[in-house]
Amino acid sequence: MCKKVFLLLLTIFSFQLLFAQKNLLTNFPKGFTPREAGKRLAYHFVDDRHDLYAARYIHYAEVCTWNSALKYALATKDQRLIQLLQRRFEPFFTKEKALLPPMNHVDYNMFGSLALQLYQITKDERYRDMGLAYADTQWELPAGANSEEKAWADKGYSWQTRMWIDDMYMITVVQSQAYKVTGDAKYIDRAAKEMVLYLNELQRPNGLFYHAPDVPYYWARGDGWMAVGMADLLRDLPKDHKDRPRILEGYLSMMESLKKHQRSDGMWNQLIDAPDFWPETSGSAMFTYAFIIGVQQGWLAADVYAPAARKAWMAMIPYIDERNNVTEVCIGTGKKNDKQYYHDRPRMAGDFHGQAPYLWCAAAFLGQ
Repeated sequence: MCKKVFLLLLTIFSFQLLFAQKNLLTNFPKGFTPREAGKRLAYHFVDDRHDLYAARYIHYAEVCTWNSALKYALATKDQRLIQLLQRRFEPFFTKEKALLPPMNHVDYNMFGSLALQLYQITKDERYRDMGLAYADTQWELPAGANSEEKAWADKGYSWQTRMWIDDMYMITVVQSQAYKVTGDAKYIDRAAKEMVLYLNELQRPNGLFYHAPDVPYYWARGDGWMAVGMADLLRDLPKDHKDRPRILEGYLSMMESLKKHQRSDGMWNQLIDAPDFWPETSGSAMFTYAFIIGVQQGWLAADVYAPAARKAWMAMIPYIDERNNVTEVCIGTGKKNDKQYYHDRPRMAGDFHGQAPYLWCAAAFLGQ
């Protein structure tokens, strides 16, 4: 065989292999398709009651689910669903205004991401004004700020910085959405600067993250916020941004470690590196999402991570019950330096912490 023919056949084979690998993210059997699962979860959310933080304000987990339902609706061009999701928001301008989170905490300010996403869909200036207020106040030092908050602000970081791994979704999502709406680089620069800080201070040599510096356990959902935050930020970050190499390095290191700790059935455990712990759905879905985005964007090797993402998704679907609730979701969990504490955490069906990342995955599979 001449060299030219050999190279031609090699090229054809390479394209066929790449197509087969990418096909793993698009070709699912009936009952497991992202369109089916996403529709079940998104329409369930429309009719669900509000999840309130401290019994007063819209909880960040509801905001995450709302955002992901909108992404699914856009991916499927479901105009009825978009209208229903928008209609659910409308009372915040009138009778439910008291449920709006105050602009004084990292978990509260991320609410602005929802308003900004709705603005991109509707071009209604009310959403833009509301969303940018949440994004801007995250960097505007309040009059009553304490010394620690002032110190962060003096260094150019958000005064809401607290070095909790959750923050790298909560902060980056609202700042990235503000960047998309305005085109103002200050917003994406803020998100990237924060991410680099958290990576430098909190990422462990194995690529994962302790729940807290004084709690040496790799809690799945905690690490999930970092996985999703990095994946989304890298997708939004300009290719020539100065902080992109560092963030990509942190992301790749984490993805490699997550691949090593994936269970044989496709899931991840409540504590990532604890083989005797139970499989937890919210963290598993977050890691799956990060894999999907990485393969689609070309950051991750498709021959390694596309099969892993598919295996995870196929394992995740049976955890959706007949009421369209994701089961085996660890409830909200504060840090504690006690391994048994994480093992014994209650699990809740339908918790928005689980509904949201399942919808992220469905929308991502569909290209949104």
